[in-house]
Order: sequence, then C-alpha cells, then structure tokens
Amino acid sequence: MKLEMQTKTKPAAKSTQSFLRLSEIKNDTVVLDSGTLRAILIVSSTNFDLKSQDEQNAIIFNFQRFLNSLEFSVQILMQSRKMEIGNYLEKLKSIAEKQTNELLRVQTLEYIEFINRLIENASIMNKTFYLVVPLDETIFPPAAGFFSKWFGGGKTREVKQRIENFEKLKEKLDNRVAQVSANLSSIGLQSNRLKTEEIIQLYYNSYNFETAPAMDASKLGEMKIVQ
Repeated sequence: MKLEMQTKTKPAAKSTQSFLRLSEIKNDTVVLDSGTLRAILIVSSTNFDLKSQDEQNAIIFNFQRFLNSLEFSVQILMQSRKMEIGNYLEKLKSIAEKQTNELLRVQTLEYIEFINRLIENASIMNKTFYLVVPLDETIFPPAAGFFSKWFGGGKTREVKQRIENFEKLKEKLDNRVAQVSANLSSIGLQSNRLKTEEIIQLYYNSYNFETAPAMDASKLGEMKIVQ
C-alpha cells in the first residue's frame, strides 16, 4: 500500500504595503490608491498649561478661527515616542573627556549618569504633531472608451494624462499647503512640509513602532520647527 503525505501550504503572509491605501510617494506628495493627493506638515507645539488664562483663551480663539478659515477638511496626527537623547549624551561624554578641569569633568560624568537613571525610571516622551492636507480630486483619467482601446495607444495616453493631472493637481495642493502654513503662522505655530524621504520614514515608523528608531529631537531643529 502506498501512502501519500499531504502537506498543507501556509498562506503567504501579507506585506505591510498590502494594507496601505498608497499608490506612490513622490515630489513631497502622497498619492493614494484612489488617485487623490495628500501633503503632510510637521507642526510645532505650545505648552498650553503654562499659559495664563488670557493666553489660553487667545489660543483657543485663534485655533477656532484657523479651523473656520479652512474650506476643506484636514487630519491632525500626533505621535508619542520615547525621546532619543543618545547623540546628546555622546556629545556630553566627548566634552567630559576633553575637560582639563577635574571637578568639571566629574560633574559632567555625574550629570550623564543622572540623565541615564532619569530615562530608565521615567519614560520621557516626545510628542510630534502632523497636519495632513488633502486634495480629493483624482489624477486618474476617465476610463478609455471602446474606440480608444480598439485603435491602441490607450495605455500610453492614460499614463501621459496621469502625469499631467498630477502636476496640475499638485499645484492646487501646494496652494492649500501655503494657505495652511500661513494660517498656522498667524496663530504662532511653525510648520514645515515633509519631503519625500521624510514621508516614507514617517510611514515606516508608524507601522514598525517597536523596531523603528525613535525620532531624534535635534532633527526638529534642523527642520526649523523647534526654536
């Protein structure tokens, strides 16, 4: 008697990309699978609790005015990550090693040890705020008609039309971004549009939260978000 072994094949694991509603990311712009566009701004924050009552009321009023000025919806995204201060500590160690004053050298090393203990015992989080600006017009051209498909050239024409539509709609999106940035500036918040590489990093960090490196606070300074 011949026995045949049947092996069960495991279903292929789906990649993260299969869950994303993305078509592509280019020219500092996200293109969704629907063909609509998104721009992402990183926005500075303010410590509301440290403000006086009058200042808090002014902030609320100005934020309300900002929202009322918009003719389109926006999405506010906040990410809270453990603050990365490795570079800061390495800089302090370098300073301590070069310090000729023994007392200052010891005090610097004790300060580094204090910071390390503080990070271990208290989760110091860094909150980063983003504003997603949409444009819900699609870059995808209408479906080609019967005669266009029959006589050929439909695919090439569709790709060309898609590129032209992208450039045209991106200009509209850029105008919206400029409007939003100006309105944010009027209420005392700085903003900066994420570049293509930064958008890709944001998506990667969002879906690989445990393994992705935490954002270095110094990077916000380079982006002119932190004064």
